Amino acid sequence: MAQRPEQTTRLIADVEQELSILLRRARSAQMLLARRVHPEMDAAGYALISQIELGTASGRPGVRASDVAQALGLDKSTVSRGLTHLETLGLIERVGDPDDGRARLLRLTATGAEGYGAMRAQRQTEFRAILDRWDTPDLADLARLLARLNLDLS
Repeated sequence: MAQRPEQTTRLIADVEQELSILLRRARSAQMLLARRVHPEMDAAGYALISQIELGTASGRPGVRASDVAQALGLDKSTVSRGLTHLETLGLIERVGDPDDGRARLLRLTATGAEGYGAMRAQRQTEFRAILDRWDTPDLADLARLLARLNLDLS
């Protein structure tokens, strides 16, 4: 592999450092967001409920626990414990799969949907307040580059 110019090496180190800061802040924010949905929900629960909401947003009746585990890159037993906790909190429910009478699907309860929706609206308002100060080309660049990074990381 060809040697990278020193400037490129420095830029890559800068990107890595900024991403590390962003990820630490995101983990901290995830805990706060979880508490907005329910005071007893943790960051792991936030990831689970977000994935369930994403999976049902298109009108699907629910999502399989195995699909949630796969999407989050987690072990099924870890996801199962988290789902049980969310169910105990009254945020999700298990319903029959209309395509397979033996299977169960996950979906948000009315309480879960209301809490998640309120938190998401507040989060979008906060993002909007920050990003409204950015000009349109910078926003377009950020969206494009984040999409590219996410694709390359998958």
